[in-house]
Amino acid sequence: MSWLILILSGSLEAVWAAALHRTSQATGRRRIAPAALFLVSVLASTGGLAVAMQSIPTGTAYAVWVGVGVVLTSAYAMISKVEPASAARILLLGGILACVAGLKLVG
Repeated sequence: MSWLILILSGSLEAVWAAALHRTSQATGRRRIAPAALFLVSVLASTGGLAVAMQSIPTGTAYAVWVGVGVVLTSAYAMISKVEPASAARILLLGGILACVAGLKLVG
């Protein structure tokens, strides 16, 4: 169960990163929704990390949390055309994902 919580928490890291980006683009009242989403998702993400770290070693949990967040945030940025998609970028993100899966297999 801790691994599922950790993966979901890493996914929420991508949500709060995207919401933070949207907050910087919005003005006035349009800023409230992405700011609220940022706040809720960052609290849930770090809370989930804290729960997962009760049974998963700290270094492993943090690496998986960040790795999932990085891969999903980068994928979102490429899909939404904020960052360019290239074969090298996709290959390197696949390497991060492989390392995250490896940490699960050995941990």
